Amino acid sequence: MAQRTGAQRPRWVLGLAALAAVALMAVGALVVTRLVGDDGPRRAVGPAGAIGTPTASPTPSPTVPPGAGITGPLNLLLVGVDTRVSVPGWEPHGDAVLVLHVPRGLDRAYLFSLPRDLLVDIPAFPKAGYRGGKTKLTHAMSYGSRVPGKPKEPSAAQGYELLRSTVSGYTGLRFDAGAVITFNGFDKLVDTLGGVDLYVDQRVVSLHRRPDGRHREPAPGGGGYTGPQMVYEKGERHLTGWQALDYARQRYTTGGDYARQRHQQQLVKALATKILDEDLARQPDRVQQVVDALGDTLIYAGGPRVVDVAYALGGLRPDRFTLVGLPGAGVGQGSAYRGEQLTPTGRKFLTELRAGRADAYLAAHPELRVKR
Repeated sequence: MAQRTGAQRPRWVLGLAALAAVALMAVGALVVTRLVGDDGPRRAVGPAGAIGTPTASPTPSPTVPPGAGITGPLNLLLVGVDTRVSVPGWEPHGDAVLVLHVPRGLDRAYLFSLPRDLLVDIPAFPKAGYRGGKTKLTHAMSYGSRVPGKPKEPSAAQGYELLRSTVSGYTGLRFDAGAVITFNGFDKLVDTLGGVDLYVDQRVVSLHRRPDGRHREPAPGGGGYTGPQMVYEKGERHLTGWQALDYARQRYTTGGDYARQRHQQQLVKALATKILDEDLARQPDRVQQVVDALGDTLIYAGGPRVVDVAYALGGLRPDRFTLVGLPGAGVGQGSAYRGEQLTPTGRKFLTELRAGRADAYLAAHPELRVKR
């Protein structure tokens, strides 16, 4: 997935954008330290590189710190896509759609997911030749990625544009920045960080992986998969990259896609906590390892610069993130299944969020809070 929005960006900037996006900008200190440095006072260097006495210089004019103009509310859209690079021309699907809302004051944040099969109105998108219609949210990314005249060269960056417009229309939120990351990129991120500690809140049996990490073989006739299955037992677990990704992708389990959304939120928060606890911002070698591992697996789709958003949210800690699970139900039955819709309680949360009354609404509906 090599497409990018706007001008070509250096890989290290994209890598740090990935960290900022995947960890929900809670790693602001990481981005800031890597981009602007924090080495303390610098001494003057003589002609031969010898350290000498600092020379006098005019008092610099006050400079405006990065992010000073960002006051909130701020909305970020994070999309996980399955590009299936082994299939030529495979259109990216929005399999994980997460929204981070930071109210005015930038002192807390709310993270929620939208079902991939949520029935939404997808607006017309002439750039991709799409006329618009009512269908599943996941298709907004694939329909928007189509490049006329290039059927085997879909653009994930272009697909993000249509997905962003669709989510904005459904939620009533204007998005200030966002990111698209492939599942392969997420796998690499977790491994480069040394794995992640996560509380597995229910027993999950993998549809896709064996206990040794190998992919299960397709069953004859296309009826699923065969072979032993990886099982994630309830309790505190340390997961490697493939395990974390595999666990967060399972939706054929108790709770279905809504359980998967919860697990994805928990995983993202666990990653943010790990990055902060390890003080990654002060370990430039580790930062470079993460950047090199991610490569081109991320597209940063931003308005403000990454460094500005990072500065603005640099003081936000994981314990100030509220994970929200929006309840929903299927539309249609059996072979007539059309997708998902949020319940009135779930839709009302979006209304209260926009009005700045999320805390009061969650107090009245504590069942919406995702634990751990």
